[in-house]
Amino acid sequence: MSETDEGRGGVTRVEAFSDGVIAIIITIMVLEMKAPEEHGLQHIWALWPVFTAYVLSYAYVAIYWVNHHRLIGLATRVTNALVWSNILLLFTLSLVPFATAYLGEQHFSHDATLVYMGVMMLPSFAYVWLQTVVRRTGRQGEAAEEYHQRMLRKGLVCSAIYASGIALTFASPWAGLACAALVAVLWFLPKSPIDRLFGG
Repeated sequence: MSETDEGRGGVTRVEAFSDGVIAIIITIMVLEMKAPEEHGLQHIWALWPVFTAYVLSYAYVAIYWVNHHRLIGLATRVTNALVWSNILLLFTLSLVPFATAYLGEQHFSHDATLVYMGVMMLPSFAYVWLQTVVRRTGRQGEAAEEYHQRMLRKGLVCSAIYASGIALTFASPWAGLACAALVAVLWFLPKSPIDRLFGG
């Protein structure tokens, strides 16, 4: 595949494709929540592990969608590296529904939590590659550079929290999932402690 020079029009196509894939990922996750056939609220309550896993994963995918939208907004042209790093990110995100279903069905067991945390780590690596490509080939300037530095900083810290969560999972699955929840909170906050620590 040769390099292209499609400009913003090509970038818009990449973003539209990504939006579609992410929408499908979320749809698959919600379809995994099967309604109980038995009558009674107790049977709905029994689904709390599945619903909890869904909420955490929904927040996780939503965070990637928001940040992907902002990052692609800085891209100015389509390159091989942009296309393939984006495809890799979407591939890693496509594994989230499986990990989510496994975690919920196994009621947060040790092994299921390890699989889930491992899958949660994968998109962070792919996103770093995509951001590196956009930083090199996309919009330049002080504002863009400040954005990249701030996001890379937060991404590295959150990856470290995920890695800690994987280690803590060996002691307690809930400790590992608490780390995953902490990462979501840090991304949701308009200005997280990470930003304040570095004067962002």
